[in-house]
Amino acid sequence: QVQLVESGGGLVQAGGSLRLSCAASGRTSSTYDMGWFRQAPGKERLFVAAINRKGGIVRVEDSVKGRFTISRDNAKNTVYLQMNSLKPEDTAAYYCAARSSQSILPTTTPERYDSWGQGTQVTVSS
Repeated sequence: QVQLVESGGGLVQAGGSLRLSCAASGRTSSTYDMGWFRQAPGKERLFVAAINRKGGIVRVEDSVKGRFTISRDNAKNTVYLQMNSLKPEDTAAYYCAARSSQSILPTTTPERYDSWGQGTQVTVSS
C-alpha cells in the first residue's frame, strides 16, 4: 500500500491560485493511478481530477476544466493539482487518492481508490 500526504492548501481570494502537492511513500507510486477529490462540509466526496500511472491520460471534472491541471512527477513520487481562477465554490477539503490499476483510463469513482491522504483545506474568499 502507498501512503499519501497532501500539502499546499490555504486561504486565497477569488481569482487566485494554489498548487496542491501529494507526496507518496511506500510502494512505488508510478504503479498507481492518482486522483484528487474534494469534500465540502455536509456534502459527499466529489471527483476533481485523475491521472493514469504513466501520466499520459488525465480526466478532469467539467466545473474545473480549464482552471485546474493535474500532473505527476514519478521521479519525485508526487502528484500536483494546479488550481487557477479559484472561485468560492471551490472551497473544500481536498484529498489525494491512489489506485493500483491496469486500466488505461483512470477512474473517477472514489470507492475504487485504495489509499487516501488526510486532506488539505482550500478556502476561497469572495
